[in-house]
Amino acid sequence: MSTATAPKKIAVIGGGPAGLMAAQTAAEGGAEVHLYERKASVGRKFLIAGRGGLNLTHAEPMKDFSMRFRSQSAEVATWLASFDNAAMRHWAEQLGIATFVGSSGRVFPTDMKAAPLLRAWLKHLRALGVQFHVNHQALAFEGERQLRLQSPDGEVRISADAFILALGGASWPQLGSDGSWQHGLMPDGLDITPLEPANCGFETGWSDFFKRKFSGEPLKPLRIRLAKGDALGLQGECVISEYGIEGSLIYALSADIRETIARDGKCTLLLDLLPDHDLARITAAAGKPRNGRSLSDFLRRHFRISGVKTALLYELGDKSRFAEPMHLAELLKALPLTVTAPRPIAEAISTAGGVALAQLDTHLMWRRYPALFFAGEMLDWEAPTGGYLLTASMASGRCAALGALGIPVE
Repeated sequence: MSTATAPKKIAVIGGGPAGLMAAQTAAEGGAEVHLYERKASVGRKFLIAGRGGLNLTHAEPMKDFSMRFRSQSAEVATWLASFDNAAMRHWAEQLGIATFVGSSGRVFPTDMKAAPLLRAWLKHLRALGVQFHVNHQALAFEGERQLRLQSPDGEVRISADAFILALGGASWPQLGSDGSWQHGLMPDGLDITPLEPANCGFETGWSDFFKRKFSGEPLKPLRIRLAKGDALGLQGECVISEYGIEGSLIYALSADIRETIARDGKCTLLLDLLPDHDLARITAAAGKPRNGRSLSDFLRRHFRISGVKTALLYELGDKSRFAEPMHLAELLKALPLTVTAPRPIAEAISTAGGVALAQLDTHLMWRRYPALFFAGEMLDWEAPTGGYLLTASMASGRCAALGALGIPVE
C-alpha cells in the first residue's frame, strides 16, 4: 500500500510583487505555501507602483530588455528566461486584465490601475491555497529550517522545507521596505553590498530666488549627458526641485551620476537646452544684432526659450560672457550643472545593492545555507524605470520558487 508524499512546505517572507509571484509559482507547483508580511496587508508596493498608471513592463525586444540591468544584466537574464515581458502581459491577461503598449513602448493595464489587478491576483492566490499571515515580522533564523517571527500574539516559530525572502530594499520604509533585514535576521556569513538610492533625485545649491520661483517646474525638451560620460546622453524631461533636480531623465542617468559622485565627490551634468538645434545654427543666430532687445526676449523670439530654461541659463552661466555668440551657443548646448549628492534612500524609487549574487546559485539559493532563497529588490541589482524593475522583480520571485520546488529554471 503506497503512502502519499506530503507536499513541500514553502514559506515566503514579504508580500510585495516578488514575494507574491514566488507564492503563486510555489503553489502552482503543488507546495503548501505560507506568506508572511510585516504590514497589515500585502501588495502595498504594487499599489504604489500604480500611482499615475501601473507600468507593468516594456515591450522592447528581449535582447534589448535584458541588457537594461547594467553589470548584473547576465544574471537578471537568467530570471527573465522563465518570466519575460511577454509572460508578464500573459499573466495579467490570465487574471482578466487586458494590457496595451503605449507610444513609448511601456505596457499598462487598459484602465491604468493597479488595484483591480492586485485584487484579481490575491483572489487567484487564495484559490491556489496560499495562506496569508499579515502583521508578522521576521526576526531571526534559528537552525537550518526554522524562523522566529513577531506576530500580533507574540513571538512564533515556523518551520519550512524552504524559505524565500523577498523583503525589498530600503526605498519605501513606510511600506515595510526599510532594509532592517540587514541587521540580525540573516544567518552569519551572508555577503551584503551596501544599499544605495537608485532612480533618485540629486542635490545642488540653487540660489534662493531660483529655488523659490522655479521649484516644481518641468524642464523639457532637454538632453543631458555627464561631462565624463557618453557624448550623446539622453533626451527627455526632468523637474527642478527645491533641493536640486529629479524626474524621469535624471532617474535614467542616476546610476552613472551616483557612481561618479562616489568616485569624484561630485558630478557635472551638461544640459542641452536646445536638443533640436545644432551648435552652428545657434551660434549664427546668437551673432545677429539684438537691436536693443534683452537676452531673454532674444531667446524667446529665436528659440522659444523662456521661463525656467532662461532662468537656468542665468543661474548657471557666466553672465559677463553672454554677449559672446560662441560662448552663449555653447552654454545653450552644454550648460554645466554640478550635483553633489543623491537624495536619501528613503526618497528613492528603488535601491541598488543588497544580497550579493555571487554567493547564490542559479535558483537564487544561498549555497552555504540550502533551502534559503532570495528575490526582488533585496538582491544586489538595479533597474531603470519603465517596467523593467517590476518585471525582473517578479521574475526573480518565480526563479526562486522554481528552485525551492526543485524545478530547474529553463
